[in-house]
Amino acid sequence: MSTRELAEQFRSEIVTLRRALHQVPEYDLDLPKSQQLILDALAGLPLEITLGKELSSVTAVLRGGGGPGPVVLLRGDMDALPVTERTDVPFASQHPGMMHACGHDLHVAGLVGAAKVLCALRDELPGDVVFMFQPGEETSGGAPIMIREGVLDAAGRRADAAYGLHVGSSSQPLGMWSSRPGSFMAAADQLHVRVVGEGTHGSTPFRGKDPIPVACEMVIALQTMITRQFDVFDPVVLTVGRIAGGTKENIIPDDAFFDATVRTFSEATRAKVARTSVQLVESMAAAHGLAVEVEYQIGYPVTVNNPDEYAFARDTIVDLFGADRFQERANPRCGAEDMSYVLNEVPGVYLNLSACASPDPETAPDNHSPLANFNDSVLPDASALLAELAVRRLRR
Repeated sequence: MSTRELAEQFRSEIVTLRRALHQVPEYDLDLPKSQQLILDALAGLPLEITLGKELSSVTAVLRGGGGPGPVVLLRGDMDALPVTERTDVPFASQHPGMMHACGHDLHVAGLVGAAKVLCALRDELPGDVVFMFQPGEETSGGAPIMIREGVLDAAGRRADAAYGLHVGSSSQPLGMWSSRPGSFMAAADQLHVRVVGEGTHGSTPFRGKDPIPVACEMVIALQTMITRQFDVFDPVVLTVGRIAGGTKENIIPDDAFFDATVRTFSEATRAKVARTSVQLVESMAAAHGLAVEVEYQIGYPVTVNNPDEYAFARDTIVDLFGADRFQERANPRCGAEDMSYVLNEVPGVYLNLSACASPDPETAPDNHSPLANFNDSVLPDASALLAELAVRRLRR
């Protein structure tokens, strides 16, 4: 049987798993209920299973019947978000303030389905498959921890290729696959600034050092810096999402704060913006006679698709589902992914699959929205593709 036929046989099981996961969303690195649901779903399969030490991860290794050969890693992230769900699905979150608003419940179910398909094809596999169930994608990054704990070498030798997918609740029609070669998703860093002044009465600002207008100038100057110092074809997106200072309209405070997210698509530009943003706020504070505390915090790196692995995945999608089910993205996405850590170590590709439940993808609520709604009818396709990528890559 083909991977699509096998995946279809597991439809009911993986949809049931997805909906069970959706009801018990868990955050960050400690996901005991999600971990147990995965273990229950994998029970009875010929897998070597290892649990994480620093996080609730599950690593499962399938030994192919063809003896030692290449190793393929398939990855699915497990964690949810601190979002209060506002959908009307009958399997909505039972954990107040938590929701699978980014579709990671579908990622887990799709990966479990791929494991079931590949176990059925075990005797035909000339190599091994590692299934990477990873917590903490939305927070501090579970992938580096799993790498440190040995997931890339779980089969006893380094993985030769790695594949993963991410579902979307908007923008593209249901069932559409998309990706691109090279830079696919942004690096995501944070800029934290505290402008230190001297508080005084609002009627006599000359008696103190007002940090608020200086902080405001810094916010505007950072945007000007982006447009004047960086190539528009190697873009930077800098968004100040938080600014705070003061307690009352007639009191000049001692300090003011702002925090920004910084998105870049190349390591050279990332290094430059880290340097120039810090220089800018330090110089502006000095020009006004104020002090500043500034931290540029490095986050997830750029997610880079290996060009050869991208072409391989694209051709596999077209073979399985038809050319009308795949779209090459013209530009990278500004979102960030800790699958980037895996792809920094192992050549591979990250793909998008639309699970949009709305007939109008352009107006559908996006991932991370409390109204985000994912159509889990795509799960057999997700399982089939992950399994097919593994089969073809092992045989290549």
